[in-house]
Amino acid sequence: MPKLDLKKNKELYSPLEKEVSIVDVPEMSFLMIDGEGDPNTSQQYRDSIEALFSVSFKVKFISEKENEQDYVVMPLEGLWWVENMEDFSIKDKSGWKWTAMIRQPDFITKDMIDKAIEEVEKKKNPPAISRIKFESLHEGLSAQIMHVGPYSEEGPTIEKLHNFIENNGYEFNGSISGEKHHEIYLSDVRRTNPENIKTIIRQPMKRIS
Repeated sequence: MPKLDLKKNKELYSPLEKEVSIVDVPEMSFLMIDGEGDPNTSQQYRDSIEALFSVSFKVKFISEKENEQDYVVMPLEGLWWVENMEDFSIKDKSGWKWTAMIRQPDFITKDMIDKAIEEVEKKKNPPAISRIKFESLHEGLSAQIMHVGPYSEEGPTIEKLHNFIENNGYEFNGSISGEKHHEIYLSDVRRTNPENIKTIIRQPMKRIS
């Protein structure tokens, strides 16, 4: 059985490390959980990741068994913001709001998600499972860049991305996801040295009219 790996889309998942690229991100389906607080210390965030991956792997099993469609479970992603984005700080994460999410292939249906949630609840019942949403996100025109290194050192990379947007006739597209900071975590931090961690940083944008 062939195994689909959505990460092989190089345009979306292989940006250059030191160069900002422009992409047109299609509408995608995600399992999502909303929360707030510092991800480094928040039990709510850890519980959310556990629930998202538990259900994602279960729905993959259901898809493979019932529909003979196998695929690679996608990496964790996150939308990050604060009430006033002028106060957004990489150093102080206590006031952060977030959406943790994992992309699902287009052939995954709500019925399959509901079945996966039910089976995970019976077996493990992770604390955050009741907060899972199955929704779509269409970011459209976006700028993105690859950050390689610890999350704590993302500042200059984020600044480079934002400067590119501001200096090339664009502005943040508030109609898509506000001014939310979007990250895609390609590396397993349990098995990757901090200096080699790969994170895609993406920002929806639009031409200044």
